[in-house]
Amino acid sequence: MSLDDTLLGPPRGMRDFYPEDMATRNALFDVWRATALKYGFSHYDSCVVESLDLLKRKAGEEITDQIYAFTDKSGRELALRPEMTPTLARMIASRQASLSFPLKWFTIAQCFRYERMTRGRKREHYQWNLDIVGEASVTAEVEVIAAAIDALRALGMGKDEFRVHFNSRALLTDLLLALGIEKLHHPAAFQALDKRGKMDDDEIAELLDKAGIDPENAKKIFTLLGIPSLEEAKKLLGGDKSSFDSIRQFVEMLNAYGINELVTFDISVVRGLSYYTGIVFEAFDINRKFRAIFGGGRYDNLLNEIGGAPATGVGLGFGDVVIAEILAEINKMPSLSGLVQLAIGYMTDEQRPLAISLATALRRKGRNVDLALHAEKAKNFFARAGKSCFRQAIYVGPDDVTKGVVRIKDLETRQEIETSVAEITGG
Repeated sequence: MSLDDTLLGPPRGMRDFYPEDMATRNALFDVWRATALKYGFSHYDSCVVESLDLLKRKAGEEITDQIYAFTDKSGRELALRPEMTPTLARMIASRQASLSFPLKWFTIAQCFRYERMTRGRKREHYQWNLDIVGEASVTAEVEVIAAAIDALRALGMGKDEFRVHFNSRALLTDLLLALGIEKLHHPAAFQALDKRGKMDDDEIAELLDKAGIDPENAKKIFTLLGIPSLEEAKKLLGGDKSSFDSIRQFVEMLNAYGINELVTFDISVVRGLSYYTGIVFEAFDINRKFRAIFGGGRYDNLLNEIGGAPATGVGLGFGDVVIAEILAEINKMPSLSGLVQLAIGYMTDEQRPLAISLATALRRKGRNVDLALHAEKAKNFFARAGKSCFRQAIYVGPDDVTKGVVRIKDLETRQEIETSVAEITGG
């Protein structure tokens, strides 16, 4: 690759957004924003640069190898944000005494992670975050899941094209204890279970061994993934445990929202992040061909870990990369068509004043109008208009000026409607 080729492309793992890409991104963002507002969430945002110390507190020293970290000119250790949850916790903790809980906040944030790229994973992505802080009821989990399902429907995905899978970290804790795995080893067990299917079992066994878990207990951990249902989990535990109470309430609430058929128990859903404490969930396309569409769960300790007062929390993250791949696969990708509704061109400079008058009047009426910046032949104008995905076009010629009429052409059906200039301009 030549130097020029290197300079012409974005840095590895990053993206440029040409107009057609922006059309897709804006359509997705519009759905996210409208859905969040429909569910009563308030919009927030923050700086894209975060304190490295905050990220280390949440994820440990090793986080530095997975993110874009740097030292600024004053010697401060900073990073491009890899996710929004630590920032959200920081923002809430800084004003916790003056806020009214529960909070329902959302954002659409650009996040950066320096990690190996695979299908559906880049080093930069946009993520829709829904968080409810200060609500202990599992209604919070169901509320964010229901909102995300509504967003998928608004994007054109039908009920037979996706499923939300859920599990409970509290249930997994009870199961590990029932198998004789000490709490000391639970974080390593969670990480190992989360990596099942992403790494070979031999590699996972090595990770467990390094964490001090003997081979016999490692086998027990792997057996958890064979549990097919909540009923089987209950049998293994020898009856009801406290972790079943929240799951039972969660399932009842799914029924109340009318989304129970779209949500299923899945013991393999673990979520690798250490701050999750209760119900966790991930959504996939129906055939599990792609990475998770969205995921999240309950985190009850994060605020006090960074210096705030204890507060329950539930969060959901929904990225733009995977959903774009899925929509393209099922031929439901939003297009540029219809964003600029109408194009106006003209044959010679003598028709330009009328073209300007038409464009100005239509824009004042709220229409999106592209006005040609120079005279051009009809053939060239309509070729450009078609290529730019305009829905309608008006081409002004000498006869139109004389007669005081123009023809509005539908670029898809090729049909034309003759309209007086006065009707458009109001003159």
